Amino acid sequence: MDRHVNRKPIVALVSATCLLFGAWQLGQGAWLEAKARLAQLLLQQAWSQTLDGSRQVRPWPGADTWPLARMQVKRLGVDQIVLADASGRSMAFGPGHVVGTGELGGGGNSAISGHRDTHFRFLQQLQTGDQLQLTLRDGVMHGYQITGASIHHKDETWLLGETKNEQLTLITCYPFNAIVPGGPMRYVVQARAVVF
Repeated sequence: MDRHVNRKPIVALVSATCLLFGAWQLGQGAWLEAKARLAQLLLQQAWSQTLDGSRQVRPWPGADTWPLARMQVKRLGVDQIVLADASGRSMAFGPGHVVGTGELGGGGNSAISGHRDTHFRFLQQLQTGDQLQLTLRDGVMHGYQITGASIHHKDETWLLGETKNEQLTLITCYPFNAIVPGGPMRYVVQARAVVF
């Protein structure tokens, strides 16, 4: 009995399998990145049509959301389209207005939610005093100044309650570096309406 087994074919098969799996994973990542970039282009086109007076412009066939506003934080280079709702399907493409909170730019407390690992990753870099601009469908820009950030449990719904003065509440999951998405904690940034 020959104790010397030729391992070259086994090593070649394992290597080829690893290479194919790696190429597949890279392809999946590239596909997701390409879809995300295309979605942003389509959202920008829908936003342009919205500014031209169209209502509820769906960015692609089958979309169940549409642009409501454009949010910018110039210090951080943030420029995002805010979508009509904060469902999981919508937030895959951008931050969304939390239904049931104040109308964006309409006075009271308006809330916008986004994913901590994509569109709202920048929340952790906001500082008290930073300025945020929200341009609405009619082209009118509303200014906000960041007043603070805090961590809350997701059941603390009082954060979404009405306020006498116009404010913006930005919400994302916390901690930012969590391995498992979701979780019970939320990072909440509040901003008050200002003129600038």
